[in-house]
Amino acid sequence: MLKDLFRFRDERVKVLHFTTIAFFITFVTWFNMAPLATTMIESTGWLTKETLAIFGIINVALTVPARVVIGSLLDRFGPRIVFSALLVTMSIPTFVFAFGNDVAQLAISRLFMSCIGAGFVVGIRMVSEWFPPKQVGFAEGFYAGWGNFGSAFAAMTLPWIALSLIGGDMGWRLSVALTGLICLVYGFIYYAVVKDTPEGKVYARPRKSAAMEVSTWGDMLQLIAWTFPLVGVLGLLVWKLDNKSFLSGTWITALYVLLGLVFLYQLIRILQVNVPILKKGVPEDDRYKFKNVAALNTTYFANFGAELAVVSMLPMFFQQTYAMGPEKAGLIASSFAFVNLFARPLGGFLSDRLNSRKNVMLVYMLGITAGFFAMSFIGSAFPLVLAIGLTILTSMFVQGAEGATFAMIPNIKKRITGQIAGMTGAYGNVGAVTYLTILTFVSPNQFFMILSAGALISLLCCWLMIEEPKNSFADEYEMSSVDREMMETEPVIQPAASPVSTSAKASVVQAPLKFK
Repeated sequence: MLKDLFRFRDERVKVLHFTTIAFFITFVTWFNMAPLATTMIESTGWLTKETLAIFGIINVALTVPARVVIGSLLDRFGPRIVFSALLVTMSIPTFVFAFGNDVAQLAISRLFMSCIGAGFVVGIRMVSEWFPPKQVGFAEGFYAGWGNFGSAFAAMTLPWIALSLIGGDMGWRLSVALTGLICLVYGFIYYAVVKDTPEGKVYARPRKSAAMEVSTWGDMLQLIAWTFPLVGVLGLLVWKLDNKSFLSGTWITALYVLLGLVFLYQLIRILQVNVPILKKGVPEDDRYKFKNVAALNTTYFANFGAELAVVSMLPMFFQQTYAMGPEKAGLIASSFAFVNLFARPLGGFLSDRLNSRKNVMLVYMLGITAGFFAMSFIGSAFPLVLAIGLTILTSMFVQGAEGATFAMIPNIKKRITGQIAGMTGAYGNVGAVTYLTILTFVSPNQFFMILSAGALISLLCCWLMIEEPKNSFADEYEMSSVDREMMETEPVIQPAASPVSTSAKASVVQAPLKFK
């Protein structure tokens, strides 16, 4: 399995690695503030812990809507253009944040930087274009697992660059600016070296990209219902800003009104896209069931949402529970994130290799339920070695479930993979914000119990709602009559040649990857 990842003469492998690097860079940039927080406070004299806590909230503010918007854009324009544009565009607020001289500049730039968290969605569609259904799980898991490692890499390297390599009051500024420069440069590199699809393959696009297509009137009502929390979580963030008295009451009211208008706008777009389609009638072979999307929304809420929440509280939990120093507690807690490097690809691999993607998902969600339930009993009398082992085991299930989630998404409805990935990915952030808000009201042990309950609810949703995708282990994605009709009139949106394609064009056909 692993040796196939080093077959760089195979064009698919090259695209996978170039896309993983792009995602890795987005996470390095997205999480470039937290490791430098103390240095920023000491060097500026006007930043405080409270201000940086607010920046932490702002840092995820636009990620949810950005993932939904990016999902629609990449279905329309292709991942090559969208990923490149996202990297180049996000370098601008990164530079502004690096050299900002007051709280307003840093807050506004951080708000726009939160959009870079949408980069994950782009690679999901790109990878699905290059790998068939029977291999897409492992490929997506490798992409996501190693890309997510960017946050840990930022924590390990940026303080060293700021303090040891550069030093002085400009250390943190130049470290942050370096991540922006890498974004800018790699955005152009990515555009130059990848294609949206293999040679001769047409990029399937939805009939409308303004909103997700559905197949029945009932599914449209479900889509509307599942859209509301995506806006509602932004209201939760506004509420948190209000509690910290960061904005005046007038601004808070204005933001709530704006969010109401945003939901109304989304509702109108959903109706504009789907009412004509449903009135005309959706051919039987072009239908899909939205309940599959809804179930995967719950899984990513319960696994990725839990991961982001746990990573933020675990160091302090171990420090206070076992009366240890912050360095040791941080090292132990980091095991939860480091497992991502192999646990998420493993989840995708098992989803590919076993005969039922649904059953793999059910096992993983059951493991998350049991793992967090067991962690809720960790206390000072609980053996430390056993607590560490339980943390790692739970993390294996959490991140394996993330891999299993996105192993299913490309098989639901191929031409709207971007929009489905955008919604499901956004629900991971919804889960993180929801869980972190709950954490402020409960003890850590109660919090683990709540995470277990969330996973149990998702387990029930998956059991009742998920249907095994058709041809989910096939050599090619299933095409409907509408897909074929559209592809007859759509151009292949890729350059005639690229540095990647010219070197390995034949290998795509002659040397298929085994991943076994």
